[in-house]
Amino acid sequence: MSDDRSVEAAVRARRSIRAFTAEPVPDATLEAILSAALCAPSGGNLQPWHIHVVRGDTLDRLKSAMRLAHEAGESEVPEHAIYPESLWDPYRTRRFQNGEDLYRTIGVERTDKAARLKQLSQNFQFFGAPVGLFFTIDRRMGAAQWMDLGIVMQTVMLLAVEHGLGTCPQAAWALWPDTLRRTLNLDADMMVVAGMALGHEDKAHAINTLRTTRQSADEAVTWHG
Repeated sequence: MSDDRSVEAAVRARRSIRAFTAEPVPDATLEAILSAALCAPSGGNLQPWHIHVVRGDTLDRLKSAMRLAHEAGESEVPEHAIYPESLWDPYRTRRFQNGEDLYRTIGVERTDKAARLKQLSQNFQFFGAPVGLFFTIDRRMGAAQWMDLGIVMQTVMLLAVEHGLGTCPQAAWALWPDTLRRTLNLDADMMVVAGMALGHEDKAHAINTLRTTRQSADEAVTWHG
């Protein structure tokens, strides 16, 4: 059995939050989360990640630039593919159902393309969160190092739960590599793998009522021996 302070409790409580309040996150809290997250494991102890924290004036400038880009219908060549081409089942069905369930929470019909695009654009406003994180890696690294970066991201998200905060990992930021390279002053070898919104959950917003389904252990686990 787990109590509300256990790792299991944090794993089960973590959700992708898509509406935040404007309440600031203290520097000491951010430093505690990030310094602990850097204890995450990595193959050969390479620690192949670098985390950029964006807030305040920099966050405002980035959000303003993204609003203008969307209003102008601009786009950039993605840094990496978010999903495989021609996604197959059961993954295609899971992704489709997730989208349907998400938009249902805010009363957006499948045929309302404008409303769906408007909600999608909230990714690039960090869903109102006061802190944006970007996880970068040297593009010369391989799949194993990307796995390491995923581990440190999950560690950040679980520590945020412990501190009473919400997060939303955002691969969608890979769609805007040029803007992020300028904002974060990245050299050519560094790439943004994903962003993450971090802050206090807006518990009154309907979108945060979404609860996604998960496979059972019987479906996802095969025992040998």
